[in-house]
Amino acid sequence: MSVLMLFRVQGDASKLETMARENPTVLPEIAEKARSYGCIRHRFFATNDELLVVDEWPTPDDFQRFFKDSPEIAEMMAKVGVTTEPSITFARKLDLGDEVG
Repeated sequence: MSVLMLFRVQGDASKLETMARENPTVLPEIAEKARSYGCIRHRFFATNDELLVVDEWPTPDDFQRFFKDSPEIAEMMAKVGVTTEPSITFARKLDLGDEVG
């Protein structure tokens, strides 16, 4: 069964959005690389001061291998002003009979 990967880091979403507009191939190239490592789903979210990535991966090891092999992620984060290490956690799906959609 797949897992959710939750990646949290302090950052400014507007800077990430600006970078994505000015360099429209950067994020799609990283996403394509992630797919080649097994990523099932990927989304960015943000709060006032935090960037969140929510991915679905076959296993935590698949994500960790991708992340280790992807220095471009840290480079991109540095370009948008992120100076903290990410908090990365994994969550398993619970089958409780309450799913919507």
